[in-house]
Amino acid sequence: RAEREYQLYVGVLRGKLGLQVLELPADESLPDCVFVEDVAVVCEETALLTRPGAPSRRKEVEAMKRALESLNLNIVEMVDENATLDGGDVLFTGREFFVGLSRRTNQRGAEILADTFKDYAVSTVPVHDSLHLKSFCSMAGPNLIAIGSSEAAQKALKTMQQMSDHRYDKLTVPDDAAANCIYLNVPSKGHVLLHRAPEEYPESAKVFEKLKDHMLIPIATTELAKVDGSLTCCSVLINKASE
Repeated sequence: RAEREYQLYVGVLRGKLGLQVLELPADESLPDCVFVEDVAVVCEETALLTRPGAPSRRKEVEAMKRALESLNLNIVEMVDENATLDGGDVLFTGREFFVGLSRRTNQRGAEILADTFKDYAVSTVPVHDSLHLKSFCSMAGPNLIAIGSSEAAQKALKTMQQMSDHRYDKLTVPDDAAANCIYLNVPSKGHVLLHRAPEEYPESAKVFEKLKDHMLIPIATTELAKVDGSLTCCSVLINKASE
């Protein structure tokens, strides 16, 4: 079932949206390796290879490094052994970065991210009750933060609003997990939003359906959600003209 959900996800990106999809080979010795988002943060032409907070995941970086090198990106490696950073804790708004300080990401990891992407402000946000910052929030449009309704999610949003010089619009959904969605601005398609399917989160799906300017694509990720997987976890989005 997980395999089928994954194939549908890739099918939407490649078939429906016409994106170039580079798939990494599975590694049976690394059970979390499908969650590629955690091992790299890519912005413009620069890719930061992270140092995941779970030691069992550190070897995942090697396959990601080879893939990013094949795309001719400027690669920065996180070599400081005191640093940890999971990509699931990194929210890039298009204007700035918010980095969740969680069980997987620490202050030193956030500092290295700030050093890597000097053109952007970087603010840290404490994350207590969730695995990652993006377990309960993500970008749902160019200026729109999707956020869960829990007290922890709302508190994190308040911190982000206080840290930022910019006023973001917010879209509050009843379910924290449903606030993790994938926004894409695709040439010829416009604003595209992949969100959790109505059969998983019916009330949250109704909120997304109010976004009349977006092409809405519901995607089920029921199986990977059982191991804390979210929609953004399985891809690293790179804004690059296809070669």
